[in-house]
Amino acid sequence: MFDKILIANRGEIACRVIASCRRLGIRSVAVYSDADAQALHVGLADEAVRIGPAKAADSYLCAARIVGAALASGAQAVHPGYGFLSENAAFAEAVEAAGLVFIGPPPAAIRAMGSKSAAKVRMAQAGVPVVPGYHGEDQSLERLTAEAIATGFPLLLKPSAGGGGKGMKVVTHAGELGAQIESARREAAASFGDEQLLIERYLERPRHIEIQIFADAHGRCVSLFERDCSLQRRHQKVIEEAPAPGLDPARRQAMGEAACTAALAIGYRGAGTVEFIAEHEEAGDGRFFFMEMNTRLQVEHPVTEMITGLDLVEWQLRVAAGEPLPLAQAQIPLHGHAIEARIYAEDPARDFLPASGRLVHLHWPAGDAHVRIDTGVRQGDAVTPHYDPLLAKLIVHDEDRPRALARLRRALADCRIVGVANNLRFLAALAAHPGYAAGAVHTGFIADQRATLLPAPATAPMRLLALATLG
Repeated sequence: MFDKILIANRGEIACRVIASCRRLGIRSVAVYSDADAQALHVGLADEAVRIGPAKAADSYLCAARIVGAALASGAQAVHPGYGFLSENAAFAEAVEAAGLVFIGPPPAAIRAMGSKSAAKVRMAQAGVPVVPGYHGEDQSLERLTAEAIATGFPLLLKPSAGGGGKGMKVVTHAGELGAQIESARREAAASFGDEQLLIERYLERPRHIEIQIFADAHGRCVSLFERDCSLQRRHQKVIEEAPAPGLDPARRQAMGEAACTAALAIGYRGAGTVEFIAEHEEAGDGRFFFMEMNTRLQVEHPVTEMITGLDLVEWQLRVAAGEPLPLAQAQIPLHGHAIEARIYAEDPARDFLPASGRLVHLHWPAGDAHVRIDTGVRQGDAVTPHYDPLLAKLIVHDEDRPRALARLRRALADCRIVGVANNLRFLAALAAHPGYAAGAVHTGFIADQRATLLPAPATAPMRLLALATLG
């Protein structure tokens, strides 16, 4: 096992990795930009190194500075967290070239899943079910039009190099296809520097179910079960839970096996998430299709930790150190139900516009065996526009889904945020919605229920009053 690692990230994920390091007796090194000089993760780490100004491109995205900080600190390995450089194969190679261990998959595995279109071709070859569509290199308007018509409507246009829902377009009929292709290309080029698109059949009212996998350097891969991430706004997750409500055990096993097949096909190592889009059992024949693989730890990993009782960061460290997986597939437990709500500095009434400002007052529920808060901020901290506006993740666990949902509602009611616009009211409305309570969720649920979940935009004085009273 390592004696010291550097965490190439910030905020709640850096704090989360530090917690596991402390428990295992591993010294941690934080990195920080000028905007984060007083951040929580800096104070929690055993050491901290400045890596540049506030702009991410000059600090958290600067591979050379991070590798230099790791070498100067005497760290033996680098944990990338998620976001920033976590899925950057060149960064992983730079870490290894410096004689350090990258706590993540091999660079070749990152590259194999880096292009959505190439990944789907490879997964189809490995026997993993993929959504019908087109993933080819010919990107002429004529070819895309022909493939779209062959796929059928409605269909989805997606940037091959993309993520986070940027550039995605739903096309309902041939008449709008040309304009939507050009729009998707522009957004893809602006966001990812690559205008290549892929075409997929659009599944109406599908579920987004992902499988947490772990693979070691000894040829073993296991599934740590699934998470349902169907509650999304603008293709970004809001509430996740594990296990997926109402998922048939046979389907769970089939999805877990498909996810492990995907990982083994690319020589994977470490923590990864294979994301599937699945038809509702009542709406189809229960089929599921590969969407993409996230070659890193996921934001929502705590719900998996809660139902298994395992520390996934510890597993990452052990696998990166060359140890075999701690448990075989049949030994991995599954207890109860867990739900995670992402608490953001944003204004849901203004299309979830990110917010910034100072956290004048901050109160989280008391943590215990049933309630967990993962955060990287404290009262008095400034939320800046430089980074993702995630303030905290509220995770609850209980014997079954109804009890876990009741705990989520109580815990959300006990949260207080003053000084920055936030989504607490929106999350509370979601948690109280009868459709969500019934488990009748799909990726379009929030859009369909917008009128009941989101109040009409308030005037400026009313918004200030809401911030001061309820947060």
